Amino acid sequence: MKKILNILFSALLFTTLYSCEDFLDLQPVSSGIAVENQSSDSVLYKSASEAEAALAGVYGDFRNEYWELDYFVNGDAQADDAYAGADNPSNFQIDDYNIDATNLNVTRDWAYLYSTIGKANLVIDNVDAVTDTLLTATRRMEIKAEASFVRAFMYFQLVRLWGDVPLVLNSVSSFNLEILPLLFPPRTPADSVYAQIILDLETALPNVPVSAINKTYASKGAVNAVMAKVYATIEPHDWNKVSQYCDAVIAGPYSLLTDYAQLWDNAHENSEEAIFEINYDGTSSSGNWGVSMFLGFDWKKFNIPSNDLVKAFDDEGDIIRKAESILFQDVSGKWSDSHWPQTSYPFIYKYRIPDSPSPQNYIFIRLADILLLKAEALNELGDVNGAAALVNQIRTRVNLANTAAATQDAMRLAIEKERRLELAFEGHRWFDLKRTGRVIDVINNAKGKDGELLYNLTPNRLIWPIPQAEMDKNSKLIQNEGY
Repeated sequence: MKKILNILFSALLFTTLYSCEDFLDLQPVSSGIAVENQSSDSVLYKSASEAEAALAGVYGDFRNEYWELDYFVNGDAQADDAYAGADNPSNFQIDDYNIDATNLNVTRDWAYLYSTIGKANLVIDNVDAVTDTLLTATRRMEIKAEASFVRAFMYFQLVRLWGDVPLVLNSVSSFNLEILPLLFPPRTPADSVYAQIILDLETALPNVPVSAINKTYASKGAVNAVMAKVYATIEPHDWNKVSQYCDAVIAGPYSLLTDYAQLWDNAHENSEEAIFEINYDGTSSSGNWGVSMFLGFDWKKFNIPSNDLVKAFDDEGDIIRKAESILFQDVSGKWSDSHWPQTSYPFIYKYRIPDSPSPQNYIFIRLADILLLKAEALNELGDVNGAAALVNQIRTRVNLANTAAATQDAMRLAIEKERRLELAFEGHRWFDLKRTGRVIDVINNAKGKDGELLYNLTPNRLIWPIPQAEMDKNSKLIQNEGY
């Protein structure tokens, strides 16, 4: 079933690229504006299949460089769970909190995210004009809902990385001087960006399916999960809303796998624990090259597990999750690293099929994440015992004793630790620490192999600089303080 769905997905993506080539010109890609050079009848999609292909192109961007590599660099190497590894100067800057506005990762990540937003805008703006009777009213609403979910997902990345960002919500029908203000918009305050993210998710929720066999696609569970994360991130946090949307996920068709190892053994893809999971089948058109960035002996890899994280696993006696998350190997004669001896060198092990191309799926949201977020909401609302019950549910699966935390402050730290160990290398750590206000204290106390402090994170490095290339072509953009 997975292979059949991926073949269809790849075929639709190819159709998008082929059928839209003659009448789409996305200018400028990095601003998220899609300029439609339409035919005289001003109908962008002539058939149901073209509309489906356009949506497939939106989903197809979850297989680009941002999601296969940079998402994990930003969430894990930027935090205390991993070192940059390899030899990429841009990654070193991210790891060391020494980013500048010409950083190549910063530049390309902005472009990737806005490019997907531009594709989603085209779908949202044009699917209603399709006259093909094969496109039913129900499916039309589903397509708009799914594109709205993806747009919200991309803006959630942007606003957490850059703060205030341009909010681009429409494509334009043709290129002329009058649309230049739309092509080069100013930054929108972060609270307004969050308001639009919530609006997009509210638009999506009633019209996406409850779940799906292939969890690459938007579902009520995925929408509710992202909504919970948004309300846990906005200032001030709305813990009642977090609890509400977590409950909606928990009440859905999800359950924890009985064995933590099953999440990563590639025999339980799209499992009952997965909520949003990008599927690959290992072909040239559907292969995950990102896994080879983290595991293998052909060259020094990215995102090397940190001493601080390994110590956290060991201090907790967390044998199961450590073994499933980190693989220690002898790399003598291959490369050296100041953080680790060659004879016992760690690799990320959650993604363990480094074939090129690889059939390894990526799980971006799963139930354990939402259960721990619900625990956090309960604790902030004063229900420490309710929070403990959820934390213990996660710990029981990996044969750990119940948490000893009995006060709200102690439970905050217990949940922080549990999220770190449960979700290591899944791209969450940096954003967790930022939203709880703990990031500077935690990062500046992270220790290296000999107990030395490694970092000096300051407040003006909690968000990224606007890429210099964007500043150069858009005079309305104002740089973040400190860059």
